[in-house]
Amino acid sequence: MRQAEASDLAQARSVMLDTVYRDFGHGYLPQWHADIIDLEACYLAPEDNALFVAERGGRVVATAGVRGQTPASPPHPPEVAARFEEGRTASLYRVYVRPEHRRRGLAGALVDACLAFAASRERYTGVYLHTDARTPGAVEFWSRRGRVLFDERIAVNEAAEDAGEPFQTVHFELDLPR
Repeated sequence: MRQAEASDLAQARSVMLDTVYRDFGHGYLPQWHADIIDLEACYLAPEDNALFVAERGGRVVATAGVRGQTPASPPHPPEVAARFEEGRTASLYRVYVRPEHRRRGLAGALVDACLAFAASRERYTGVYLHTDARTPGAVEFWSRRGRVLFDERIAVNEAAEDAGEPFQTVHFELDLPR
């Protein structure tokens, strides 16, 4: 497990695209997944952003990213957006593990690396993420690591309904390690 380099991006993108097609059931949607196409601009170039990868057998099999991006409403529920300080939120993205490598601690190790990275930046005061409840084990994994702020399977997010997307999003807050 390590911070990604430019030479890792094609394999990291493959892990990400395979996940949005296989686990989410709707595939690549440019309005939600544009960062996957330009990983360098979204994760490697900005000083306060990072992408981490886990390798097995010389292949990238898992990813996790940190971006300085405060959740906004819409598309996120107003209750979620109001919880975070504008410009001071580290958002975790693309915590994906290929199915044959799940349940081996890779996601946990990558999330720990992301949180350590965010904690090393003075800019960040909070950590946000959302997950699609249809991803096997995702809600349980994140519930062990943070607090549910909003569960769209239970509470209605009018902005998401207006978008017509089939998401079953659960929004979380995690603590920065101190």
